[in-house]
Amino acid sequence: MDQGYYKGWHLGGTHHDAMTTEFEWAVLRFEQAFQRFCLQVGSMCGLGDLSYPELVLLHVIRMQDRPKTAVVIARQLNMDGITNVQYSLRKLLKYKLVAKIKGGNSKIYTYDVTNAAAGMLDEYTHIRQDMLTDQTKNIENIDKKLYETAKLISMLTGTYDEGSRISATYSRIRAPQNGDAGSKEK
Repeated sequence: MDQGYYKGWHLGGTHHDAMTTEFEWAVLRFEQAFQRFCLQVGSMCGLGDLSYPELVLLHVIRMQDRPKTAVVIARQLNMDGITNVQYSLRKLLKYKLVAKIKGGNSKIYTYDVTNAAAGMLDEYTHIRQDMLTDQTKNIENIDKKLYETAKLISMLTGTYDEGSRISATYSRIRAPQNGDAGSKEK
C-alpha cells in the first residue's frame, strides 16, 4: 500500500504503524459483520431476544457438551469482567436457556444449556452451515488460511494484553505541551 495515503494520519506514522492500523480496522469491521451474522442466525432459530454477548455465552456453555463455571466461561472469552458474565448468565437463566447446577458439597455453580437451548443451537449450526461454511469452503486453501489467521490473532491477542498490562504501570509526568505528541495547536 502506498505510504503516501497515511501522511498526516496520527496512527500511521511509519509503514508498520499504518499496516498495524489497517489490521486493527479490518478486525473492527469483521467484528461488526460477525455480530450482525450471529444475531441474524440467532433470530432465525428462536434466539432473537438475545444480545450478541449472550448468544456467544450460550455457544461457549454448549462447547464440549459439559457444564462450565462463570470463571471458565470468562476465561474462554478472554474477559476480565466476571460480573458481566454473571449478569448475562442470569438473563439466560430467566429465558430458560441455561440451567444452574450446584456442585457436590461446594459453593461453586456450573451452567449447562437446557434441552430447548440445545435444539435451537443445533438449528443455529445448520443455518450457519447453509449460509456461511458451505460458501466459504470453496475459497482456495481456506482451512489453512483460517488456521494461520487464528494463530496470528491469538498471538496478537497476547501482545495486546501484554501492552495493556505494561501501560497500566505508566503515567504522564507532565501534561503535553505545544509540539508534544497528543497536543493540538489552535
